[in-house]
Amino acid sequence: MSSAVPAGKPSAEAFAIQVSVPGQGGAMAGAVSAPPDAVGVGGSFAYPADGSVVRASSVSSSVTGAASAVSSAVASVSVSGLSLFGGEVTVASVSAKATARASTRAASGNTSGSAVSGMTVLGQSVATNSGTAVPLGDWGSASIVTQSASPYTVGKVRAYKAKVTALVVHLNAAHAGLPTGTDIVVGYTDVAVEGAPPAPPPVTTLEESPKPARPDAKKQAARPTVPPIRSVPSDVIPRLTASGYVFPIYGQASFGDSFGAPRGAYVGGWHHGEDIFAPLGAPVLAVANGVVYSVGWNKVGGLRFWLQDLAGNEFYYAHLSAFSPLAVNGAQVRAGDVIGFVGNTGDAEHTPYHLHFEIHPVSLLYRGYDGGAVAPYPYLTAWKRLTDLPFTAVAGWAPPLSDSSRAPKPGAILLQSRDISSASGLDPGSLRRALRANEPSVADRSLAGVVPRGREGLRALARTLGGL
Repeated sequence: MSSAVPAGKPSAEAFAIQVSVPGQGGAMAGAVSAPPDAVGVGGSFAYPADGSVVRASSVSSSVTGAASAVSSAVASVSVSGLSLFGGEVTVASVSAKATARASTRAASGNTSGSAVSGMTVLGQSVATNSGTAVPLGDWGSASIVTQSASPYTVGKVRAYKAKVTALVVHLNAAHAGLPTGTDIVVGYTDVAVEGAPPAPPPVTTLEESPKPARPDAKKQAARPTVPPIRSVPSDVIPRLTASGYVFPIYGQASFGDSFGAPRGAYVGGWHHGEDIFAPLGAPVLAVANGVVYSVGWNKVGGLRFWLQDLAGNEFYYAHLSAFSPLAVNGAQVRAGDVIGFVGNTGDAEHTPYHLHFEIHPVSLLYRGYDGGAVAPYPYLTAWKRLTDLPFTAVAGWAPPLSDSSRAPKPGAILLQSRDISSASGLDPGSLRRALRANEPSVADRSLAGVVPRGREGLRALARTLGGL
């Protein structure tokens, strides 16, 4: 996979239903992403198995993406016969659709066709105008058709993005056996596309006049005023290791292949990683033995951290809802240790809960952040199947908090945080500088498990693990 966005590459993601229950996991139906084109037909849906919380008679989703002179991306979801909380809330149909198109000269799109129809609450019909909220007794609320669609530019390239979340039911208080904070999202679509870059200006040539002393001298060769452009190789997938890696989320999760898709807010204007959708509070794991660094907050990633494994490969995690006590600059961790919990902080605040995950192999770190990322999809697919790193019990995800710790309880949402990193994870040299500090910060001291820092820490961990 290329480490840059191919001209005109589209991106489309969708899912039909996502149930997120704090501390209890959840469920998802009809999650798809493009390219390539995909269809998710799940038939009926029930959660739990008896359908007492969510039941739908039919769910379907589809995504398409085509790169050409006019590139396009389309995502759509349809859910019918929806019943929540044993019939307390019913909806005849939910539709979410987002479309984006872009060419060299223009970019456009829309969210037409997105709607929630035939909704009743406790037996009473309610209006479902886009952008409104519907109260659900004294225990919750429903947000109706939250949508956005806008053009943007990446340099001189025209682009467009559109997003729809058709229905979100949020519990403000415990209800029907579910805890406060439970979310049910029905109908989510997200598309983005960039047009092809404008054609370069015509190449002009300059010729020197013959020298007076040698009127018959040959004219010099023409030289272009625009430097030649070399395409980025599309087969850069460096080898990591054959064993010892685990999937970065414990429990149910879904993901597609959106690496390289246009993203206006990101460095370089493209998606440097993969979005892994999972319930709020799902444990986020260290994918390998290594050292944690750049723990803290930034505007785009929200709660985030970096992990460097024993081979020097680096992994970026973002949009967490909370950290575990192991989320300390310089902490030595093992594959499978819980470092944080899934959320939607940073610029993901209005999106379904997910982990943004990136891979930066040691062999490409010299290229910097923008040139050193590779597609996580093949690695995530492989790690999902690994069974050589057993988990003893779900209750063992989070290490115990120290008596003096102010860290959040496992699965809690960290409402306020200061950046406890002394360097940025976007700088390939930040690990060395971050681990050079002699004393932990005030925020570091509030977490348990501070360990020796720097390269010696990596070597010590390698010796402990038998030189892995």
